[in-house]
Amino acid sequence: MVSTNGCDAPVPGSPPTTLKILVAGGFGAGKTTFVRAVSEIEPLSTEELLSDLSQTADPLYGVEAKTTTTVALDFGRITLDQRHVLYLFGTPGQHRFWFLWEELCAGALGAVVLADTRRLADCFPAVDFFERRGIGFVVAVNEFDGGHRYGPDEVREAVGLGPEVPVVRCDARLTSSGTGTLAALVRHLLCMSTVSSTPVSSTPVSSSSSESGEPP
Repeated sequence: MVSTNGCDAPVPGSPPTTLKILVAGGFGAGKTTFVRAVSEIEPLSTEELLSDLSQTADPLYGVEAKTTTTVALDFGRITLDQRHVLYLFGTPGQHRFWFLWEELCAGALGAVVLADTRRLADCFPAVDFFERRGIGFVVAVNEFDGGHRYGPDEVREAVGLGPEVPVVRCDARLTSSGTGTLAALVRHLLCMSTVSSTPVSSTPVSSSSSESGEPP
């Protein structure tokens, strides 16, 4: 298990703090696999077989071997330490199911956006979704077998991410890789919390600016 920080042990008998984390990304990026790999319980999954109709709506370019798709959500749980338990909600990747994202993101502390370098543009909507709502996230490059390997800086530039957003490499099939990604997200969220709680000193308004009516 991964420790988030050096906090003191919890008070005996006190319940752990539960944190809601979303796992998002494009169609076939590995969200269900990620949740299955890290969850300490049997994950809830709403996968259905791909039909001919759904294959028409969701092109399989780059993910030709995919036979199932998530139609609602994936759910899993992982205990980081005695104080923190993560509830993981995997979002559906297809455009026609994006209306579910608003409900799934309610109360979410942060998100992992899985990026598939074979279809990198598919992660753009998830990045835009979380940026618009001020939800902290990391981009995890899921390194599929046979896929081209790009460095974090190359992915950052291609996706148009700011320097404050972590970009990590991961293998969604491996528990250790998934928990490492979640630990990176928790560290990022802690840093965001620290920055937002830092008091900002106020600048006194000079008499000249006050008299002219111009902003200080």
